[in-house]
Amino acid sequence: MTLKTALITGASREAGLGFAVARRLAELGHHVILTARDLTALEPLTRQLRQEGHAVTALPLDLADRASIDAAADRLTRAFAHLDVLVNNASTMPDFGTLSALDADMDQVRAAMEVSLLGPWALTQALLPLLTAAPAARIVNVSSLCAQQIATGLDLGAPLRSPAYSMAKYTLNALTAVLGRALADTPILVNAVDPGDIATHPERGDDANDRSAAEGALDIAWAATLGPDGPTGDLFQHGRPAA
Repeated sequence: MTLKTALITGASREAGLGFAVARRLAELGHHVILTARDLTALEPLTRQLRQEGHAVTALPLDLADRASIDAAADRLTRAFAHLDVLVNNASTMPDFGTLSALDADMDQVRAAMEVSLLGPWALTQALLPLLTAAPAARIVNVSSLCAQQIATGLDLGAPLRSPAYSMAKYTLNALTAVLGRALADTPILVNAVDPGDIATHPERGDDANDRSAAEGALDIAWAATLGPDGPTGDLFQHGRPAA
């Protein structure tokens, strides 16, 4: 039986959510394709998964570089007949600590948009032939609680944490809805998942109440393995539509 294939962006950190998602999907029988800008950072992680008995491929990919996206799509097309799962996990928070849109650095806004919005958008376009070649592909866009600040409305005078990152994730949620509608006449389902606060940055001092990366990966794997009657174009938290 041909293995299902799953590509995860931003999967180069052992403590990160992307690697936890890769391991979970591998456990569910997928050939996982780990991507990141730095191929050398992926090598020990691919070895680790192979030692656990999983099928895995490492692929360099810079979401801020259209040439890198096109090159990755070309390599995937030559190596695989289809792509069953695309997890747009990679992101950057260049304005950690900024508390007002009025103080936002536009270079940081552009950087966040490139990685969290424009990159996933371009990658989805580039991989669409492989996604449509699968029997029923799933696209999962990893969102953030920060986007919910905007979606639910800010209290008068409340600060907007990390405005560049938050706006990028908010617009990623909008893109999810748009892609869901655009692919409504196909078997492809597109959803966003907000895994909540995840303990993936011990060097920054994760909160004691943060979920583990493995726990967050379960939510994303759920959206990546939805049945044919599953939802599309929506944002989910813990398997339920976000309020």
